[in-house]
Amino acid sequence: MTSPTPPAQPRNPLHGLTLEAIVTALAAHYGWEELGRRIPVRCFTSEPSVSSSLKFLRKTPWAREKVEGLYLFMLREQRRGPAQPNS
Repeated sequence: MTSPTPPAQPRNPLHGLTLEAIVTALAAHYGWEELGRRIPVRCFTSEPSVSSSLKFLRKTPWAREKVEGLYLFMLREQRRGPAQPNS
């Protein structure tokens, strides 16, 4: 008997991404200071690093959900492009 193949997730933007890639992209886009303002956890506000963030987020499901949500928000904002000035 063969094991069932996991369902494909072509519409899931998080599929195939590591938590490290998500944290690295958020830190590059927002910077640690802004990331700490948006998600106020010590791993972002006190001596932040990708390594310390990964340790915390792997043990803390609610914080990981917030990080993934912010990543999805960032992707939506990037797809919209720069804000158009009012004429």
